Amino acid sequence: MSVAEKVHSRVNRMRRGIPFSITGFYSLGSHTAVQKAISRLAKEGAIERVSKGFYVRPKPLPSLPSIKTTASAEQVARAWARERGYKLVSQGQEAAYRLGFQTQAPMKKVYWSNGPSREFRVGNQVVEVRHVSDQKLRWAEEPEGTLLRGLLVTPPVSVGLPGLKKAAQRLSLTSCETRNVAKKLRSLPVLNAWQSKLQQLEQST
Repeated sequence: MSVAEKVHSRVNRMRRGIPFSITGFYSLGSHTAVQKAISRLAKEGAIERVSKGFYVRPKPLPSLPSIKTTASAEQVARAWARERGYKLVSQGQEAAYRLGFQTQAPMKKVYWSNGPSREFRVGNQVVEVRHVSDQKLRWAEEPEGTLLRGLLVTPPVSVGLPGLKKAAQRLSLTSCETRNVAKKLRSLPVLNAWQSKLQQLEQST
């Protein structure tokens, strides 16, 4: 079986609407041969390039089969991070909005990462990835991680103990879990400004 045939066979097994990286195909032959095969499939419309090195099999809309959609910019960003082993979490402003620390939702989708800063565009969709320190990425999408990132972008004077308790409720934390999370966060030097309020939260639940 030729490299082109191997690439075509693997592409046909890829889920529609889910972005994939060309690097996953390099084990099938030389980089040049794989790139030519991918390029040919893109020209034929079997796949569509959604970002540098990333492609997707278009997915027909159930209601309008003649119209096909590709991956979202967010999906491409996640595929990029997964392929390169980078952490990717919602930015602090998103967490602050989710927790009720601020009332306005972020206008733009932004992720924090330990990878390089970059932007992903798919159609009218734009997703920005910003490089930040690892200490801001702790606990990924766990409740303590969401609370950490929300606190990092929120002035302590703007949120009192009732606001912290409400945030814990939004995260569906039990009293015991709230105490444990507050204790974890108090141990982080990056949250020194929140020490007293986190201690209040820990002692009041």
